[in-house]
Amino acid sequence: MKNLLVLLGPTGVGKTELSLQLAERFRCPVINADSRQIYKGIKIGTAAPTAEELARVKHYFVHTLELDEYYSAAEYEKDVLNLLSELFKKHDTVILSGGSMMYIDAVTKGIDDIPTVDEETRAMLKQRFDQEGLAPLLEELKLLDPEYYEIVDKRNHKRVVHALEICYMTGRTYTSFRTNASKERPFRIVKFGLSRERDILFQRINERVDKMMLEGFMDEAKAVFPLRHLNSLNTVGYKELFNVIEGLWERPMAVERIKKNTRVYAKKQMTWYKHDTDIHWLDADRMSVQDMLLQIEKELKATP
Repeated sequence: MKNLLVLLGPTGVGKTELSLQLAERFRCPVINADSRQIYKGIKIGTAAPTAEELARVKHYFVHTLELDEYYSAAEYEKDVLNLLSELFKKHDTVILSGGSMMYIDAVTKGIDDIPTVDEETRAMLKQRFDQEGLAPLLEELKLLDPEYYEIVDKRNHKRVVHALEICYMTGRTYTSFRTNASKERPFRIVKFGLSRERDILFQRINERVDKMMLEGFMDEAKAVFPLRHLNSLNTVGYKELFNVIEGLWERPMAVERIKKNTRVYAKKQMTWYKHDTDIHWLDADRMSVQDMLLQIEKELKATP
């Protein structure tokens, strides 16, 4: 049986170094599961693997898409499964590492078969969003699908609009299509999660943001500023620095806001992971990388 070893955890927890050592130990590549590291030109702000790290281990789905290319979790699922069918011809184990919850779920559980939205409905909701903004659409979603309203990222207009598109087009709630029924995969999936004490994780996040700024994050943001309307740049870090470039914020304020919003995102990741009982958790505060490698090998052998 072939193994897909999934390494996940909140942003800043320390997945990169462990994934590299795991890949070297199993002599296999790493498939990136970070939805922003896939794009070119934003390596500092996404904490993408460095040139040295990419030289150590073969990575897939890192710096492969242009910023204006559309990509979804459903496409990622298809592309990764096709890639795995080839990689498993050479490797018994392949590593999937990252923090994008929907991308990991797409590969390990599958994407629900949600209907394709027709052009008329899509145009109608787009026009409403352009004219009315997000707030009225959120209130409408709360009425039509209160269950999804409770969990949707209320700042992500694409998800809000898409849910409403499905409600209008089908007469059913978006939630009713989200069966969360896992699809069978022709390989074994073993998940490992890295955890740290909250205060330590938040300190690491703050220090990493400071390091990014020293490495030239502002210059990177300036380089992509003309493309700020793209969905690929609708993410923590770039949005705050764009406000500095536009003269709306001072740089120190933006840096503190990046730290805060990154911490909020990390909490959201941990909440998502808590619902997955298949994750074997590793305490990165109390275990060395070597200890974690040994624990992972032990769990792999024990998993039926």
